[in-house]
Amino acid sequence: MNRRHFLHTSALGVAGLSAVAAEARPLDAIDAHTHFYDPTRRGGVPWPDPKDKLLYRKALPDEFAKVAGKHGVTSTIVVEASPLLEDNQWLLDLAALEKAIVGIVGRLNPAGDPFPAHLKRFAKDDLFRGIRIGHDELRKGLEQKAFLHHLRLMAKADRQLDVNGGPDVPADVARLAKLVPELRIVINHAANLRIDGKAPPDAWRKGMDAAAKGKNVWCKVSALVEGTGRIKRDAPAETKFYRPVLDALWETFGADRLIYGSNWPVSERSASYATLFGVVRQYFDGKGAAASARFFRKNAEAAYKPLKR
Repeated sequence: MNRRHFLHTSALGVAGLSAVAAEARPLDAIDAHTHFYDPTRRGGVPWPDPKDKLLYRKALPDEFAKVAGKHGVTSTIVVEASPLLEDNQWLLDLAALEKAIVGIVGRLNPAGDPFPAHLKRFAKDDLFRGIRIGHDELRKGLEQKAFLHHLRLMAKADRQLDVNGGPDVPADVARLAKLVPELRIVINHAANLRIDGKAPPDAWRKGMDAAAKGKNVWCKVSALVEGTGRIKRDAPAETKFYRPVLDALWETFGADRLIYGSNWPVSERSASYATLFGVVRQYFDGKGAAASARFFRKNAEAAYKPLKR
């Protein structure tokens, strides 16, 4: 073996050992985006649709623990899956029994007159960490004094706002961050960008860049496999396929404002939990142990301030 060949094979060996070491490194991760529901409970659920053979079933903490626990995911922040007021309480009651649930992102209408009373009611429970709204609500609310006033009440109560929408949502999140800079805001699902293995479009990047200028804006790297459009559990498992989007998010938000979320069980339509977790684990471990720890836990703690249970 000549010297060049020896050095090359040695380098490959070191790289392989580094990858194995990264996978072996213990995690204490928070999955900051799951959905729990039970269609068999009294009154049923407004979502999923009963015709949805994959999702119309019980989706509860015991099943989640089985699929996620083996990857070092020890706790979760549950995001609403229902517009019904009392389903906020159902989630809080579930969380009271499940120590793995460290926070609830509920569903209230910030444009409605009853909002202050509803916020006061649910915020009595420290597990209620905030609410989620859609892009249409945000777009309309930006022009409404009551909406903005109610979001300031949220910030005063030390609660946060999740926003879900398409690739044009970050631009409006940027507007909100200027109007209510004290409010912690989390963009869901990387703004539901279509992921095709190529560089993301300029409009999405400009919107993300604008949103990231707000010091209290985070982005959740969730629904990653769903972004591929694959619906037969056949989303690519190779990190390199997602790298153009992950690189863009890293360049925009850096190590301190990207948050791990799976979107389980919706993610099951596109890939197994092991696949989606493996994609982001490899990418963020590649940024170093400190960055990985921030992505999988510390950034969620900064944005949501979940309970330590």
